[in-house]
Amino acid sequence: MEKVRVSKLGVPYLHFGNGEPVVLIHGLGEVKESWQNQFELADQYELIIPDLRGHGECTKIDGITIQNFAADVIGLLKELGFENAHILGLSMGGAVAQEIFRQDPSLVRSLMLISTFHYFPNVIKSILLKKHKAKFVELSATGKEFEYLSRMALYSWNKDTVEKFGDFFKPKPHIFIKSFEACLEVNNLSLLPRVNIPTLIIGSQYDSVLPVWIQACMHKQIPHSEFIILRNTGHIAKLEAKDRFNYLLRKFLKQQKIAS
Repeated sequence: MEKVRVSKLGVPYLHFGNGEPVVLIHGLGEVKESWQNQFELADQYELIIPDLRGHGECTKIDGITIQNFAADVIGLLKELGFENAHILGLSMGGAVAQEIFRQDPSLVRSLMLISTFHYFPNVIKSILLKKHKAKFVELSATGKEFEYLSRMALYSWNKDTVEKFGDFFKPKPHIFIKSFEACLEVNNLSLLPRVNIPTLIIGSQYDSVLPVWIQACMHKQIPHSEFIILRNTGHIAKLEAKDRFNYLLRKFLKQQKIAS
């Protein structure tokens, strides 16, 4: 395992590999190590993999917002001296990636938005808050939240996949709820049409957390974006469909190198 470093702003991160810089941003309740199936990309790319505020080893627990998550990553990249980088985000991490583009578009060479979202109408917000927040609070009190959330996130319910997901997914109840509420406040309807850089959008056929129609809507709003649906996988394609997932990332990144 690569050595964990900590930025001046208190962001723990992994940094290794050679090539064009690629930032991997984890999802809600995950940790930076959740990208271990993608560590192999370091043979061609320089990987920067942070823990978001309040997640993993990050001890900063105040100001849990998508805006602050993005600002932390921007600060890290500037501290490391990067003029720009390819930004990849899964789920909540995809919302953070979009926010990085909003805050500092010159820093983003390309976007890879995986099983993510851009907006929740009020009626859907109220349903999600009523159903999932209450359920998580109820189950976290008894330590049973992992089974509930993993059954939502995974398509392949086998022992090996579940155990690996357990290594990736380590929600802290208070931070999880605050982050979940922050996700519901995202509204990028006016931002997406202004995204003028290469963008790859990946959805998963059996994603019950963020159904693929959400990514289809994003694709329609981002000019010249590429949209791919991964078959026979759920919300965590980087785990359940590792080889196909990594192939698509390499293909997209190679295209950007050729075009530059």
